[in-house]
Amino acid sequence: MSRLPMLQLNGARYEYEDIPAASGGDTLAPLLFLHEGLGSVGLWRGFHRRIAAATGRRAVAYSRLGHGYSDLPPTKRTPSFMHEEAVGVVPALAAALGLVEPVLVGHSDGASIALLVAAAQPVRGLVTLAPHVFVEPHGLDGIVATRTAYLEGDLRTRMTRHHRDPDVTFWNWNDVWLDPQFRNWDITAELAGIRCPVLGVQGEADQYGSMVHVEAVHERALGPVTLLALSCGHSPHLERPEETDRAVTDFLRSLG
Repeated sequence: MSRLPMLQLNGARYEYEDIPAASGGDTLAPLLFLHEGLGSVGLWRGFHRRIAAATGRRAVAYSRLGHGYSDLPPTKRTPSFMHEEAVGVVPALAAALGLVEPVLVGHSDGASIALLVAAAQPVRGLVTLAPHVFVEPHGLDGIVATRTAYLEGDLRTRMTRHHRDPDVTFWNWNDVWLDPQFRNWDITAELAGIRCPVLGVQGEADQYGSMVHVEAVHERALGPVTLLALSCGHSPHLERPEETDRAVTDFLRSLG
């Protein structure tokens, strides 16, 4: 069971961690962290706490339904799940917790959701770690390989330590990404709605995506976009923590 508090939203409970601002930090925009496709609050592995400590900002991280110890989703996910999260959950959660124009920090699927939120409503800034803006064949190959690791390797055992129901968590992610109807998923047109400053961080050896995703953000977003490529895989904040932490904290300081 989770030791984190639960927030009731739309008839479901979401686990979340709310790190208060340091002295004087309450004048700064708060941070809202959106995790990856198989992630949760715990699987940030302290990244949100490090950034909060380094910047003095309030930081909130939550687990989507079916992740961590949040409630299980009432139905199977559809290819529109990221749009649904961006429209129906993130604004409601921000309102419930008093997060006014937060800085969004997203990883992977969470970064894509953050892009959709920033394209539709005011936010102070946006950090995207390994985002997806369309379905790339290279990324699908990585997802097929992860399915093999879940069925034949120890991935399921490892996920059991972090999720209420690892099968729900895994198959809700894997089945959507490998659904033939998802092949045409593409949010590049929506990037033009982003007007806030953006930091895009991408691993050069990411098994789920290439630089084309952050480059699309750079080309289409209307606000200033800074890109950082690192020699790592899909999780820069875990694989290259010093460089990622420094880039994120420098970006946040630039926001004022």
